[in-house]
Amino acid sequence: MEHPINILERYWNFTSFKPEQEAIINAVLNGEDTFVLLPTGGGKSLCFQIPALAKNGICIVISPLIALMRDQVKSLNDKGIKAMSITSGISFNDLDTLLDNCIYGNYKFLYLSPERLQQELVQDRIKQMNVNLIAVDEAHCISQWGSDFRPAYKNITLLRQLQPNVNAVALTASAKPEVVNDIIDELDFIQPKIFKQSFLRSNLAYMVFHENDKYYRLETILKKHKESSIIYVRNRKLTIEISTFLKSKNITSTYYHGGLSNPEKDSNMNAWVNNQKQVMVATNAFGMGIDKPDVKTVIHLNLPESIESYFQEAGRVGRNGDKAFAVILKNKSDEVLVKNQFLSVLPSVDFVKQIYRKLCNYFQISYGEGEYLTFDFDFNSFCKTYEFSSILCYNALLLLDRNSVITLSKQFKNKVTVQFIISNNALFHYLDTHQEYGIIVKSILRMYGGIFDHITKIDLGKIIDKASVSESVLVNTLQQLEHDGVISLNLAKTDAQVTFIEPREDDKTINRIANIIEQQKKLKQQQVKAMLNYVENDSVCKSMQLLAYFGEKDMKPCGICSVCINSKKSNAPQDIKTIKNRVIEILETGDQSSRNIISQIKCSEAELKNVLKLLMEHHIIIITPANTYKLSHT
Repeated sequence: MEHPINILERYWNFTSFKPEQEAIINAVLNGEDTFVLLPTGGGKSLCFQIPALAKNGICIVISPLIALMRDQVKSLNDKGIKAMSITSGISFNDLDTLLDNCIYGNYKFLYLSPERLQQELVQDRIKQMNVNLIAVDEAHCISQWGSDFRPAYKNITLLRQLQPNVNAVALTASAKPEVVNDIIDELDFIQPKIFKQSFLRSNLAYMVFHENDKYYRLETILKKHKESSIIYVRNRKLTIEISTFLKSKNITSTYYHGGLSNPEKDSNMNAWVNNQKQVMVATNAFGMGIDKPDVKTVIHLNLPESIESYFQEAGRVGRNGDKAFAVILKNKSDEVLVKNQFLSVLPSVDFVKQIYRKLCNYFQISYGEGEYLTFDFDFNSFCKTYEFSSILCYNALLLLDRNSVITLSKQFKNKVTVQFIISNNALFHYLDTHQEYGIIVKSILRMYGGIFDHITKIDLGKIIDKASVSESVLVNTLQQLEHDGVISLNLAKTDAQVTFIEPREDDKTINRIANIIEQQKKLKQQQVKAMLNYVENDSVCKSMQLLAYFGEKDMKPCGICSVCINSKKSNAPQDIKTIKNRVIEILETGDQSSRNIISQIKCSEAELKNVLKLLMEHHIIIITPANTYKLSHT
């Protein structure tokens, strides 16, 4: 068996392991059932990938995240390691062939969604495979108290029955003590080796600031710390709005959300990763698989839904070990907003039943039919057809997805087919009088032979690259060409795919998961309450609050969070006379806002407020109509 460090060097170009990695890998290689709790950035994937490469056979990886599976498979394939993922939307024949390749094709990794384990064909083939390891990623999904409970994860015990002699490793980035115990019980671990790295990030300063003007504080932070930053916001619209605001303040910025096309995502991501842009403004769709070590600040402009998600998003900062900042900017409206965003939009069991029935009708699925049928899904059209609230409907679909009734694949795409329906000569005569369409038409003709003879599927992204135009310009041109009778065009736009996991049974289907829906609703309420408690508690060290949430004990104040810093300031108050003299010095240069004053004085906002009040009472300063301060004698 090859030594793990040699595999690490050959494929990943590292010469040493991160803390705990080597001990975990050795436990897995020794055939132990192993539980791994490593916070974000701890290098969990190597803990199963290296043991699997060191042994003969194939590793089966269970993961609920299709995008992450694809990323890991691509990364392994790029290294010359044979890996595949089997997700929804694969025909029976293709599935049959892929599984045979796992048996006979020297593949090292098979990534499966937990739902796939329900299929007899998959079970039969797994029995025939030379499996060397079972890896359960995002293992908290197996616990009903986990933040993303998925009942299909209960199927993993079946995998252990199919391969009874193979050990398993369970991995997660965030789990409370009761969730850890649940994982170990559910996976039927025998005398497991448990590796739990502390959630302590000693280089990370957790800051919570109450701000009436969040944009001003945002600008101040980013101009003070000019290194790479991530700003998390509530919705897609805000990503563009905040990015535009930052550019107006001469702070380089780009944005990321789930509605961007893949070329746009890649372009924006590369600009940020390569430090061509200081700031990435993003929804929580951003961050999975990102390992940029030099991120200096992560700023949440809106409250996250849970401590778990906050810790994961904040954990993307300071991975190089340098001091870094995880900042939440809050104000009085945030409690109402977070409850509206995450609690008031939780669907009832009856609403989930209604959505399921309408979804089946929408795709004309008969009672008892539909198992493993996949459809392109235009979410907005569906909501409009049945007059559903989009956010309630989306959350109901997510519940159906998590409970293995459907698989919802959120991937924006255009399915476009084109055929030129005029002769070649007529086309070039047309272009003589419509020269603005020439570059696009010629690009299409060069890329797709036979487009005059038959309907041809075209790739908008490739045409955009070749013609150097935007997507909107390309689509508008195609529509004009259709209007002018030059082409026949089918422009089918979808933003998702839906796969039905089980046959349609209407209310019976939902009744089976009704208790789970209610329990997850209760859990969500507890998580939002914990998040609100965290941002409002200004008496206990922020780091200690987070560590206590994850069950850690014997903690000490971090000394660098917003609570600890304010505690130091309150214990060592500034000399009022010194502050007063400095304020007068500053105002002698002209009228100033309180913001400008405090930016030039080392004191707390409360101390400055008291001094300004004192100076006004003694008629030394006055407030101008522009709400600035000036010396009364000037």
